[in-house]
Amino acid sequence: MSGVMAAVSSVVRALEALDGGGAADKISLIPQDFFAELCEQIVQHLNHKIPGVNTAELCQRIQTSGTDVGVGDLAKIANIVSLLFSIAARNNLSAEELVTTLGNAVSALPKHALQVIRHVWNEHGKSISVSEDAGNMATVGQFVDIKWKLGVAMSSDTCRSLKYPYVTVTLTVADPSGQLTDKTFEMTIPQFKNFLRQFKEMAAVLETV
Repeated sequence: MSGVMAAVSSVVRALEALDGGGAADKISLIPQDFFAELCEQIVQHLNHKIPGVNTAELCQRIQTSGTDVGVGDLAKIANIVSLLFSIAARNNLSAEELVTTLGNAVSALPKHALQVIRHVWNEHGKSISVSEDAGNMATVGQFVDIKWKLGVAMSSDTCRSLKYPYVTVTLTVADPSGQLTDKTFEMTIPQFKNFLRQFKEMAAVLETV
């Protein structure tokens, strides 16, 4: 086994030990088509075509299909696969080298998962470019989307009168590992106006750049 393959094998064994084998057990529960979709999203994220992997939405569809997998487990699997793909890209591994290494390092990894990884890497492996210092990326999240809606409070601990208007804001953010998460919070109308004013101030500053 080459030094590169030995390095990948060591990483996978470390991840397996850290996870207690749980990731492999959960992967075995995920239908092949959903696992393929997860891998495709990871490749697109590594190629900077999408801001992150929407594990929450994918997990909901997997659960609807009758498979009991939690979003936390799916996010953990996505992180592991993303790391493996990054290592393989940095070391220019072929699909066969990657699958052989995984097969040796993670004996519990199901056959259908190895087939998906081989197919995805054959199709997209050469297109992925991961810098050597990828591990030193910023630890802040990346803004993806914002949604808001106007509502009317029927009861509140902070409002004396009913039917008090408020704004619900949902921010979609991709964390450094590529997982998409929604952050939802409520604001009073004055708070929302202040929020909007600050955005306008930022826009005005950017116009001068």
